[in-house]
Amino acid sequence: MQDTENKNEWINWIEEAIHKEHIKYYEYKEFNNFQEIGTGGFGKVYRANWKNLEKYFAVKSFFSLNNITVKEIIRELKNQREVDYHDNIIRCHGITKFESTEYHVGNNYMLVMEYANNGSLRSYLEKNFGKLTWDDKYIMAYQLACAVSCLHNEGIVHRDLHSGNILVHQNTIKLADFGLSKRIGASSNVQSKIFEMIPYVDPKIFNRRRNNNNQTSQIYSLNEKSDVYSVGVLLWEISNGQPPFYVEGEQYDVGLALEILQGLRETVVPDTPENYVEIYTKCWDGEPDNRPNIYQVVDCLKEMIAKTDAIANILQSLDKQEFSKASLSINGLESQRELSKLIQNFNKMNTKEIDPMIVLSKQENISAEEDFSRLIDEINDFIYKLSNKGIEWKLIKGKVIEYFNNYNTYSEEIYNWLSNNQNSPNSIFLFGYFNRFEIGTSEDRKKSFNLFINASDQDHILALYFVADCYLHGHGTTKNKKLVFKYYEKVANKNFARGQLEIGYCYENGLGINIDLKKAIYWYEKAANNGNMMAIHNLSIHYLNGNGVEKDHNKAFELSKQSAEGGHPGGITMLGYCYEKGIGTKIDELKAFELYQNAANLGEMTAQCNLGIMYEFGNGITIDIDKAIHWYRKASKQGHINAQNRLEILQKL
Repeated sequence: MQDTENKNEWINWIEEAIHKEHIKYYEYKEFNNFQEIGTGGFGKVYRANWKNLEKYFAVKSFFSLNNITVKEIIRELKNQREVDYHDNIIRCHGITKFESTEYHVGNNYMLVMEYANNGSLRSYLEKNFGKLTWDDKYIMAYQLACAVSCLHNEGIVHRDLHSGNILVHQNTIKLADFGLSKRIGASSNVQSKIFEMIPYVDPKIFNRRRNNNNQTSQIYSLNEKSDVYSVGVLLWEISNGQPPFYVEGEQYDVGLALEILQGLRETVVPDTPENYVEIYTKCWDGEPDNRPNIYQVVDCLKEMIAKTDAIANILQSLDKQEFSKASLSINGLESQRELSKLIQNFNKMNTKEIDPMIVLSKQENISAEEDFSRLIDEINDFIYKLSNKGIEWKLIKGKVIEYFNNYNTYSEEIYNWLSNNQNSPNSIFLFGYFNRFEIGTSEDRKKSFNLFINASDQDHILALYFVADCYLHGHGTTKNKKLVFKYYEKVANKNFARGQLEIGYCYENGLGINIDLKKAIYWYEKAANNGNMMAIHNLSIHYLNGNGVEKDHNKAFELSKQSAEGGHPGGITMLGYCYEKGIGTKIDELKAFELYQNAANLGEMTAQCNLGIMYEFGNGITIDIDKAIHWYRKASKQGHINAQNRLEILQKL
C-alpha cells in the first residue's frame, strides 16, 4: 500500500511539472517509425520520428513503472535539467506516455531524448578506429572529461560510466544515462549486473574484507573518484579501440574482478604518447585518494591539445619556409635537429602560470618537520599570489586543497600540524584560514578571527586583510566599518593589490569613509596596474557609465577584454555585454553568447541571467524556453533579481 502511495506521489509530481510546462510533454501518437536501438536491465530505447519531421528522437521506455522507477525517472529529469546546457551531454527534450501498442504493453512514461546518430562509443570505435588520428582521440577524451566535470560541478555522480552508455553524435561525445539504470537496480534490491562492466568499475567496490567478528566490512560507496577511475579506463579504450580485457566469445567474471582489485590493468598501447598514458594510469590508481579529480584531468587534456596545436603551427610555419624533410643536405639535417630540439623543449615547457598548480605533477612526500614548515611558507605565498590577482576566495580554497593533493598530503594532516606549531606569522594565519574556510576542520569564525588578529599584530599582510574582512561581514566579531577601512588601508599601503581593490570599494561606497569616486578610481588603477583582474573589471564599468571618469566606451571594451583574458568571470560577462550592445566594438551576438556561456559555467550570475534572456527572446540564437528557465533558475539561486522576475513570468505562462 505504501509503495502505491509513493508511486502516486511521484506520478503527481510528473503531471504537475508537465502542467506547469517545466517539462515538455509529447503526445505519444505523434511519434512514428519506431525502431529499437538498445535494451538494458531497465527498459528499451527506440529511435522514432516526431510528427512529420525527418529529425530523429530517442525514446527511452521502462519495463516496470513501480515506485522506485518513477522516483529515479524524476531524479534523472532533475539532473538533466541541471546539465542540459552542456554540448557533450545528451539533451532530454521531455516526456511522453504510452498505452498498449504493438511495441509496448501497459501504461507507462517514456523519456524523449536527443538521438545520437553514431551510436555508442564502443560501436563508434569499432567502426572508425582506423581513421582516428591522435588529435581525434585527444579531443574525444577531452570532451568526455568535460562532460563528467559538468556532472561533478553540479554535485552529480554518474556511477555507471562505460563505452556502452557514452554516445557519439556527429563524431562528438555525448554523455548519457547518469547511472539511471544502476540506481533503479540498486534501489529495488535487484541483483546488480555489475560484473558485466567489471573493467570500468572502481575496484574498491569488489573489496569484501571481514573484521575480527567475521562480519563483512561496510560496502564501498561509488563516488566522484569512482567516476574518475572509469574515465581512466575509457581513455585507455579510446587509445586501443576495443573494450578492456576483451576476448571474443568470453564474458567478464569474478576472477577478473579479483585480479583488478589486486592491481591488474590493461597494457599500454604501443606509440601512445607518454603524457596521455600518465593521465589514464593516475585515474585508474587502486587508491581513490591517489587519483586526480576530474577538473585536473580536463586541465591535463586541454594542455596536451594546446601543445599539439602549437607543434602543428611550428610544422606549418616550417612548411611555409619550404622546409624539406626529405632533404639530405647538411642544412636540411640541421633544420631537422633544430625542429626536434624545439619540439622537445616545448614538451618540457611549463604552461601553467603558477608552478605549484602543475596538474598531476610529480608528488612529494611531506614527512619531516622542515618540510611542513616549507610547505606552510609556500602555501602562504600561493594564497597571496592568487588573491592579489583577483581570484574569488571560494576558488582559492579549491586550489589550496588541490595544492595539498599534489603534495600527497591531507588537509587534516596539515591542520593537525598547525594546531601544535604556532611559531610563525605564516602558520598562525594559515591556521586561521583553515578555520575560516573549513579546510581540515569545521568552520570556527571566532577562532579564525582571533588568529588573524594575532598574525596581523606581526604585520602579516593576508592576516591584516582578513581582519578587515571579518569586521566587514561580522565573522567572529561585530561589524565595524571604520575598522574595515583602517585595516584595508594598511594592506593597500603595503602595495597588496587585493587591499587596493578593497580600499577603492570603500571610497566608492562610503564604507567607513565619505564617498570619493576620484580616490576610488585612483586605488582601482593602482590595483589594476598590479595585475588585479577585479580592479580592471571595476574600471571597465566606471568607463562604461562615466562614474568618476569621463565616459569612454573604447576604454571600457579594452579593460573588459583585459579582465576577461585574465579569467575573471565578471570581466568575461562584461566583454560579452560589449559585444551584445556594440560598446567599443561591432555588435556580435554570437560572440556575446559564447562569452556569456563561458562566464555562466564559471557561476557568474549576471552572465547566467543574460544567457537566459538570449534564449528567451532569441537574441542571435534560436529561442529555447527550457534553457532560458535553466539559466534563470541558476541566477535566481544566487539572488539575481531580474532572473527571479523573468523566471516567475515564464513559470506563469
